[in-house]
Amino acid sequence: MANLEQRILDIIHRPQLAALATVTEQNNPWVRYVVTVGSGDLTLRCGTFVDSRKVEQIKHNPNVHLTCGVTSFQEMQPYLQIQGQARITSDKEERHAFWNDMLAPIFDGPDDPKYSIIVVEPYRIEFCSPGSYEPEVWTR
Repeated sequence: MANLEQRILDIIHRPQLAALATVTEQNNPWVRYVVTVGSGDLTLRCGTFVDSRKVEQIKHNPNVHLTCGVTSFQEMQPYLQIQGQARITSDKEERHAFWNDMLAPIFDGPDDPKYSIIVVEPYRIEFCSPGSYEPEVWTR
C-alpha cells in the first residue's frame, strides 16, 4: 500500500488540470475543470470563487469525484479516479498556504473576499495504469 500511496503522491503533488464532478440540487452530475494540488496526506485543494455553482453544490452534497493525471495525449500514462468528501474554507491560513501565482490573474491576492478553497478528502482512489483493466485501489 505504501508504494501505491507514493505513486498517487507522484501524480497529485504538482498543480494540474483535473475534472471535478459535483452533484446539482436536482441530483444531476456536473463536471468542470479545476487546477488541483495534493498534499502528503492525499488531500487535494483547489481555489474557487466563494459564490460559484460548485460551492453551492458542495454545500448541498459534499460527495465529489476527481479525475487527474493525464498531461499529454501523445503518451499513455497512469491517471487517478478519486472519490471524496469536499468542504469549502475561507480560512485565512488555508488561503495563504494555497496561494500561488497562477491565481493572481483571477483574485486580488490571498485576502480577496471572493477567494476560497475547496478541500477534497479522498476515501477511495483508483490508480489506473495504461494497458490494465483493473485499477489498483487505495481506500481510507
